[in-house]
Amino acid sequence: MQDGQDKFPTSAGVILGLGLGAFFDGIAFHQLLQWHHMLSGWYPLNSIENIRLNTTWDGIFHSAAYVLVLAGLYLLWQRAHRSELGWSRWHCLGTILIGWGIFNLLEGVVDHQILGLHQVNETVPDAQRIYWDIGFLLWGAAMIVMGAAMVRAGVREGVHAQGNLQAR
Repeated sequence: MQDGQDKFPTSAGVILGLGLGAFFDGIAFHQLLQWHHMLSGWYPLNSIENIRLNTTWDGIFHSAAYVLVLAGLYLLWQRAHRSELGWSRWHCLGTILIGWGIFNLLEGVVDHQILGLHQVNETVPDAQRIYWDIGFLLWGAAMIVMGAAMVRAGVREGVHAQGNLQAR
């Protein structure tokens, strides 16, 4: 490798994963399943005003997710326009998974537990909600662990690929 210019941009993958994790959360939990909305823990969906407020904040949340995805793609593009890159698909996918897992942990700890903005599944009885929140945190932690393993495999794969390129 020459001065690290062909090394995979880990931060780009993590930022892209943060954005994709946020999009998944918003699309799956807010829109399709309708388990919660951005501020439904503070403003329950029991009036038109609260529904409008939650919809606005869901839109702000999706806008932030969009900015993260664009930033991650921009950082990838900055490196990808070079012709001979020895990037590993495992390194790329692993960093995205790490970013998504970080999103879940931040969302789960800050939004769900500390701020009480909402819980993962507000359609179940109150006593069961904590189990959904714990599951969400475990899912995030598992993604980070799996992503880290993929990154390690990708680094090894990249070293082998780089050796093959140098042997040519």
